[in-house]
Amino acid sequence: MRNTKRARCRTSPAFPPEAAGRRAARRFTRTASLYASAAVLTASLTLTVPPPSYAGTPASPSAAGREAAPEGCGQGPESCHGGVRWLYRYGYSLGLHPFTGPDDVRRQLTDNFWLFPVSGACPDRIRPADECDLLGENPVRVEAVGATDLQIETLRGHTLGEALHIRFAFSRTLGFHYLVVSAWQDRPTRCTESVPCTVASRAGAWALWKVLSGTLALSAYAA
Repeated sequence: MRNTKRARCRTSPAFPPEAAGRRAARRFTRTASLYASAAVLTASLTLTVPPPSYAGTPASPSAAGREAAPEGCGQGPESCHGGVRWLYRYGYSLGLHPFTGPDDVRRQLTDNFWLFPVSGACPDRIRPADECDLLGENPVRVEAVGATDLQIETLRGHTLGEALHIRFAFSRTLGFHYLVVSAWQDRPTRCTESVPCTVASRAGAWALWKVLSGTLALSAYAA
């Protein structure tokens, strides 16, 4: 007769029961926090007060200021010779974050630059004087990183021309956070002297920074 032996399978847990319990508890807590964050974000975006309005008005530096102005325009159009106009100034709401400061949101962006919609080949953490290529091989330089602002400058070879300064300024009012994006150039370029190109670039910039504001509205919970 042929004896058939039934193999016995011994299963040993990969983790002790108490460890498995802790893992399950962490998963439950993480899931609950995600749902809570989504609920808070929805409510905050619904109740958000309108952000301050910024018109594209020209700067009006004094004659003495123009005479003493440096060659560069990194401090703003008022520091440029001839009083260069703003290309645009857009304000966006980032929602309600009462326990987060504007410096935390700025740090969240500069320390995780992959959050930038067109981060390209830039490092994850950017610092002043860093140079890198945004998507489409558009070279930029990090001009300044302040407590509540970030400023970059386009370099030669950029689609919109060189010496375009873009400043991202963060603020908070009554727990509501805002992002203001301002742009200006040292001197007129082929694009800024063309009405169709100017209109298209302004519309594209508004949409692009709208994406950034939506990303930061979510990531600010982890700032």
